[in-house]
Amino acid sequence: MIPELISDMARSVGLPRLKRAAGVVTKRLPIPQPVLLVGAGSSARLGQAIADFGHRRLLLVTDAIITKLGLARPLTDALAAAGVAVEVFDAVTPDAPIPLVEAGVARYTAAGCDGVVAVGGGSAMDAAKVIALAAANGKAPAELVGYFKGRHGPAPIYAVPTTAGTGSEVTVAAVISDPGSDSVPGRKMVVADTRIVPEMAALDPTLMLGLPAEVTAATGIDALTHAIEATISQWATPHTDRHARAAVALIWRWLKRAHADGAHLQAREQMALASTWAGLAFTRANVGNVHAIAHQLGGRYHTPHGLANAIMLPAVLRFCQAEAAAPLAALARAVGLDDGIDDGHYANAALALRFIDGVQALNDALGIPRTLAALREEDIPALARAACWEADTNYPVPRRMTQMACEALLRSVLPAPSAAKKPAARRRRAAVQSNG
Repeated sequence: MIPELISDMARSVGLPRLKRAAGVVTKRLPIPQPVLLVGAGSSARLGQAIADFGHRRLLLVTDAIITKLGLARPLTDALAAAGVAVEVFDAVTPDAPIPLVEAGVARYTAAGCDGVVAVGGGSAMDAAKVIALAAANGKAPAELVGYFKGRHGPAPIYAVPTTAGTGSEVTVAAVISDPGSDSVPGRKMVVADTRIVPEMAALDPTLMLGLPAEVTAATGIDALTHAIEATISQWATPHTDRHARAAVALIWRWLKRAHADGAHLQAREQMALASTWAGLAFTRANVGNVHAIAHQLGGRYHTPHGLANAIMLPAVLRFCQAEAAAPLAALARAVGLDDGIDDGHYANAALALRFIDGVQALNDALGIPRTLAALREEDIPALARAACWEADTNYPVPRRMTQMACEALLRSVLPAPSAAKKPAARRRRAAVQSNG
């Protein structure tokens, strides 16, 4: 009982003070921003630019599908033309499991590489960041989990995102995972260091033209989640707000078009920019309760991160609606949802509600489910404990989740029991009513 009491006191008294202090530091901490090349063909131009830095051999971190589709070829052809050798490591899988990252470090060292270039989604970019940091420090990836755990900065990192969602090409964090076992559920872990921000990145919309509609939807709402949570964060600044509002406005305008027409080049480019602006916002303002829950769902059920965020976003926004009314109202105005609402005493509350309803409507239009099929009632208490701990110790949220509140949020996305699982008496009543 005493340890639990001390832990609760730390969360309710000590940790808020620590987070306030961290917020002061974060607002002043120098965070590098990569040189961005934007537009069709920018991945090839990135290869040409990288070659000018004198690299001899780069480790290309990607996945087998990217290799099969040839999406990295413009980059690698440009490097080859300039005499830069490329060692291909295309074993990346979702969530970048630690054994996979360790294999990448071994490949980097054995091949004598002097830089890393990632081509792919968030998992590829995050794996590349940790590989570069681990190789430079001679440390195992698990030893780098946390903040600034490497004595030395990483080898040079370059990034070419092929989805518009994570913003990892501009962020100070990398998410890797412990895959767990049959008896121990997996978990996601964060490596954070301002030095792992890529030096250069290419936002090439031509590499995103073949994305399936469901991936476009989930990654797009992932970017929206980053922007919204940065906006309602207690660490938000005018600088992060500008990036976040720009990201939300672009997503509101272009995501449905990219989802409906995957070959729409302008929509793809605008969504790529939105993802990057959202990444710039949350890398300083941080994320919140949506991510705290989504990370647990990803660790236990391997739910894709963007999908987990998308499912949880409306419920969490309703949970903190009162505390975050003003910033949510600002987002409503940014996307043109303020028609017919005068600037009166209750304007922010009304606009916040309208914005949250708009987020749910956007989810519905994109086919995002309102429940998580994998979620099980018996897992909810443990998921909630882990989510509350992550939020309490990391995120400057507008409203703190209690264990009970987090369980309620999870139950709000719990699938309804199927007819086959209904108690026998309820099935008999249903049969009688249908026959009557």
